[in-house]
Amino acid sequence: MGKFLLVTIQVDLYDRLALNLETDLANMVNKTGARGVLIDISALSIVDSFMGRILGNIGTMSKIMDAESVVVGMQPAVAITLVELGLELKGVSTALNVEKGMQLLHTKVGSFEDEEKEEDADDNSIE
Repeated sequence: MGKFLLVTIQVDLYDRLALNLETDLANMVNKTGARGVLIDISALSIVDSFMGRILGNIGTMSKIMDAESVVVGMQPAVAITLVELGLELKGVSTALNVEKGMQLLHTKVGSFEDEEKEEDADDNSIE
């Protein structure tokens, strides 16, 4: 969707599929130059420590590749499990639903792009 990748997870992910998701997303961010990744996990009823780590890894990799990450649609049971496991999704923002997640990405990426435009304008005025 424009400069953002939208990923909808429709099934509970087993380890191999989760690793493939991680790799595929990193490749797609690189290939498309995406500035944001929105991951909809509303269909997931359970997240174990491995899947929580994968979501954190996706956030970290995206950040390194100059993209923001937002996870949306987290079920209450999933949030409780992540807290009980002590898992922090570093580098990943969360939002209630896809609409709010897209707004968050636009805010984060938009403010960053505005700063870049101002820097470019300053650079051009020096010449």
